[in-house]
Amino acid sequence: MADAAPNWSEVTAFRRLERKRLQALRTNVGAEIRAATVANVDRIVDELLRVQPTACLAFYWPIRGELALFATMKRAVQSGAAVALPVVVDKQGPLQFRAWTPSVRMEQGVWSIPVPADTAAVDPDVLFVPVVGFDGQRYRLGNGGGYYDRTLAARSPRPRTVGIGFDCLRMPTIQPQAHDLPMDAMVTETLFDVGVLAAGLLAGGAATKIECASPPCSMPEPD
Repeated sequence: MADAAPNWSEVTAFRRLERKRLQALRTNVGAEIRAATVANVDRIVDELLRVQPTACLAFYWPIRGELALFATMKRAVQSGAAVALPVVVDKQGPLQFRAWTPSVRMEQGVWSIPVPADTAAVDPDVLFVPVVGFDGQRYRLGNGGGYYDRTLAARSPRPRTVGIGFDCLRMPTIQPQAHDLPMDAMVTETLFDVGVLAAGLLAGGAATKIECASPPCSMPEPD
């Protein structure tokens, strides 16, 4: 007789332990791997903007060892793209995205994460999303708040999603549940395919040659 599928409390406990383990790994990732990952993200952004020069790209403000992409964001702005950062306006609701440039005034948001203070809300075409962990079935382990999952569920058309992480964060499975949503692509120091990613993301199709992952679960998993 097959083992019963784990229930939500078991999955939550599993993810909580994995999150702590992987966050420690992520914090200790060295400069060489981080630089290689940034270079891969840059190549993908360049190709996205070659296909759609005025695309709106949403990034993130890094916390807990997440990859910093400030130079990438500045290059995108200089290339003519619209760049945005996420803002929590309702802890139980979707994220808002506000326009960002290097000169915008920033203020402290939820968890003291800096957010644009005065700029307008925008609708991104592509979201670059940090991962805590990811698996080979296109699912992503996030921080557990469910923000990206609620955001994607609330937006139509749904923006395409690119997970940003490192090879050491790969898991056999995150034990995905019915409410988990797969991301469209995953980028690490070794995982990317510029042509397929750009064509797939901006044409509305999923990338087929890239490892993938998913937004955080919509059911909160507090640390």
